[in-house]
Amino acid sequence: MITTPEIVTITEQPAATIHLVIPGMEMPRHMDPAIQEILALLGEQGMHPAGPMFSYHHRRPSDTFDFEIGFPVAKPVQEKGRVRNSALPAGRVVRAVYQGPYERLGDAWRALQDRVRAQELPESGRFYERYLNNPEEVTDPKDHRTELNWYIG
Repeated sequence: MITTPEIVTITEQPAATIHLVIPGMEMPRHMDPAIQEILALLGEQGMHPAGPMFSYHHRRPSDTFDFEIGFPVAKPVQEKGRVRNSALPAGRVVRAVYQGPYERLGDAWRALQDRVRAQELPESGRFYERYLNNPEEVTDPKDHRTELNWYIG
């Protein structure tokens, strides 16, 4: 389900994002419009994503998800509409790659959480996913690849 987790130190990565606080069940309704809004703004400004799309979660989900969806950028954007300059924060993360349908991401996160807790690593509650391939190009959900990053410091 997931690759063997490894501990990685990451540097801050500038990004163009949209911040959402929504019930988890509404995520499919909000994700694509946010993605398209960011990509349209980048295009208007003659820019391209500098890496894969991500969703950075400020806290563990409860009745709502509090997260930013975005793309890394090489330079700041001129903010417009809901699109803001932000960044994936620097820090230490436990990282693994999950391959399979997005609907099973919760299971993958639980597997990673179990490994973090088994090693008694600190839990910040912050995490992010990077979507390593485009679901429009990789149409079989079993081939979707998602990088899981759990902040530990």
